[in-house]
Amino acid sequence: MTDGASKPSADELALSAGLYIVATPLGHARDISLRALDVLAAADMIYCEDTRNSAKLLAYHGIKTATFAYHEYNGAKARPKILAALAAGQRLALISDAGTPLISDPGMKLVRDARAAGHAIIAIPGASAPIAALSVSGLPSDRFTFAGFLPPKTAARQSALEGLKSARGGTLVLFEAARRLAALLDDIEAVFGACEICVARELTKTFEEIKNGSIDELRDYFKAHPPRGEITVLIAPPR
Repeated sequence: MTDGASKPSADELALSAGLYIVATPLGHARDISLRALDVLAAADMIYCEDTRNSAKLLAYHGIKTATFAYHEYNGAKARPKILAALAAGQRLALISDAGTPLISDPGMKLVRDARAAGHAIIAIPGASAPIAALSVSGLPSDRFTFAGFLPPKTAARQSALEGLKSARGGTLVLFEAARRLAALLDDIEAVFGACEICVARELTKTFEEIKNGSIDELRDYFKAHPPRGEITVLIAPPR
């Protein structure tokens, strides 16, 4: 497109061969870029973390491109087929269940192998839970570290937090399962001591909730209001 107001021409919508890494909504189906919709509609195939989950989004937007599974359990088997399709000049899209692929999602090995084979890798940016959570947290966002999911067991989780102490100059951003939130708060206190926390829950969804406070305040709140859904935890740097 030559400017932000004009509609794309047919030539501009014609995709070149390559692997398109396409960001999809965190929860609200309309939180997707026009370019992402163009790519998903024009691609030869879409590889999804979960085809059943992605089918709902694609149906909502009237996209009928064929979908295939690509996830951590079938990656080794699926990658050769994907690389062969790229070598044949096909246009492939990779999406995750929500947000930007490869951000705590499978796909790194595929991108590395595709790049090593000389195929084009094209980013189609959009929603990302860590960035969305930072934007509404009120915590420092000029410097941050994203650590994804920490180990589920207490000892390993505390060890991982110890390893993140050097990153405390900025905000730490983590993902956590709702059932382990209370244990994570306990471990943050054990390793970092008192600190300000933001818990961003169900971002962009019907029951979105953003709670800031001390560890004690959040521990009490979520004891009274057991959390559900997708959770991003942000830890403020020391003052």
